[in-house]
Amino acid sequence: MSARQFSLSPHRSVIAIGGPDRVEFLQGLISNDTTKVASGRAIWAALLTPQGRFLNDMFVADGGHDTLLLETERERAAALTKKLSLYKLRSKVTVEDRSASLEVAVAYGPDAAAVLPLDGAVAFPDPRLGELGIRVIAPTGTAAGLLQAKGFSAAPLQSYDELRLSLGVPDGSRDLVVEKALLLENGFDELNGVDWQKGCYMGQELTARTKYRALIRKRLFPVRIEGALPASGTAIFKDDQEVGELRSGAGQRALALLQTEAARGSDKLVADGAQVIPEIPAWMRLS
Repeated sequence: MSARQFSLSPHRSVIAIGGPDRVEFLQGLISNDTTKVASGRAIWAALLTPQGRFLNDMFVADGGHDTLLLETERERAAALTKKLSLYKLRSKVTVEDRSASLEVAVAYGPDAAAVLPLDGAVAFPDPRLGELGIRVIAPTGTAAGLLQAKGFSAAPLQSYDELRLSLGVPDGSRDLVVEKALLLENGFDELNGVDWQKGCYMGQELTARTKYRALIRKRLFPVRIEGALPASGTAIFKDDQEVGELRSGAGQRALALLQTEAARGSDKLVADGAQVIPEIPAWMRLS
């Protein structure tokens, strides 16, 4: 990538958590350590079922004014707001869906993080991988102007998606099946989405057991597609044996949940007539 670009992310939205108990409140719910959030430093985390299955992913950023901002999926933001409100109990927190007043953008390319801090927005390096650039939360209608003023050129979201897919990084429920997916099958350990030293959170027991008993037999891998891109959810076969399933894709790139043996092997993998070629990213640790 030779130039700095930005893409608006209309499928992402923002929830604000305010009040004196905001850090402690989230700490007992999500997979990462909320105490690490600071100005210009965000975390990536997940909310799980009590059984340790994926519900929502989110970036948690310092919004200033005693507020944490949760950047998450727009279509599921209202339901997440309601769920978090149910967990408030006696905590001194407020939970507010700010989908209408805030927008999300991603900015990427050479030294994208060098523009930080970004006046007029909450912006932070993507905590998963440096190659993913920065994420920007700004008042609706302002992100493009702020980034263009810093020398970024507008690009369609597909441009960012192809970068994300080539790196093997998931994007919420596009890639993780709600109430089924396990964090460690989807890169949350290596991509800094789980803190192993923090206290208890919902779903922690299964997540820890999966790690320490080495129970991972399948992983989310970046794949190249030779042929027409099949739909998300299409089964992947090695000969006549099903070995995985496609997730999100763009162009000739996609993510696929694959048996690790199939991803490592040299046998031909096929999905709906297209060849699926797995790649193992540098960040991924395979046992």
